[in-house]
Amino acid sequence: MTLTGKTVVVLGATGQQGGAVAAALRAGGWGVRAVVRDPSGKRARSLSAVGVETVRGDLGDAESLRAAFSGAHGVFSVQPNAGQAGATLTNEDEVRFGAAVAEIAERSGVAHLVYSSAVTAGAPTGVAHLDTKSRIEARVRDLDIASTIIRPAAFMELLVTPGTGLDRGHLSFLMRPDQAMQFIAVRDIGRVVAAVFGSPERYIRRTLEIAGDSLTGDDLAGHLTQAAGRPISYSRLPATPSAQDQVIGRLEALVDDGRLAGHADLDALRAEFPFLLRFDRWLTGPGANLLDQALRASDTAIDPR
Repeated sequence: MTLTGKTVVVLGATGQQGGAVAAALRAGGWGVRAVVRDPSGKRARSLSAVGVETVRGDLGDAESLRAAFSGAHGVFSVQPNAGQAGATLTNEDEVRFGAAVAEIAERSGVAHLVYSSAVTAGAPTGVAHLDTKSRIEARVRDLDIASTIIRPAAFMELLVTPGTGLDRGHLSFLMRPDQAMQFIAVRDIGRVVAAVFGSPERYIRRTLEIAGDSLTGDDLAGHLTQAAGRPISYSRLPATPSAQDQVIGRLEALVDDGRLAGHADLDALRAEFPFLLRFDRWLTGPGANLLDQALRASDTAIDPR
């Protein structure tokens, strides 16, 4: 059965994951319909310029989602969460929105739902904005809709966010210098999702943990030094009494016990998805401009969530 040419509705298409999914689907010949709050906005107009259909909608407006899902073959579901910098929604909002997307997709006759979760899903973590994912996953599995759940590792993009310290020759993140953590390029999340939609017989009813590389803090320093052409050192984020750093401390504990470090089978994933980028290749490819910006950035706060 030929599926390309059918329409997939993409939520969050003006953001990182949704944008990568929309681009990968378009490259694969799918029709893409992006649900956006403001079709006249700059990011929405950029989507329209490359052939993405944009429709006005809001996660809190069930009628707008029903209209957006009408006639669609698939839906890619990702929600903003309370752990993101500047977020105004609550954890309960995220769960409500994620459940509503799945429920409306089921009632609209959508053939395939792909939900983007987190590597920590499946057991309580004690970090509220992570535990929302397990609750949404449970609701998706309860419904009578063909679905696939992906659990992406930490984004490579987080490592070159302005404010990580790269402009001062240093990077701090969640793992110890000798401790491995898995990462994935956001671009590759989109490509994996496009592959999932293209082969439903292979991926429906599966939960996929996805990553492109496993790196210690020292590995990061070595790759960044090579790509930057100047020394970059690494240390773990320090613990302080502030509220934000208490969250960072809990995230570091989840790296220590393995739940946030990731445990995807990288060899099996690369056999299944040969395009997955290692960090060094990403730094000289899709991540090159981001690295350059980070090397020239002024000091701002890191939010590794």
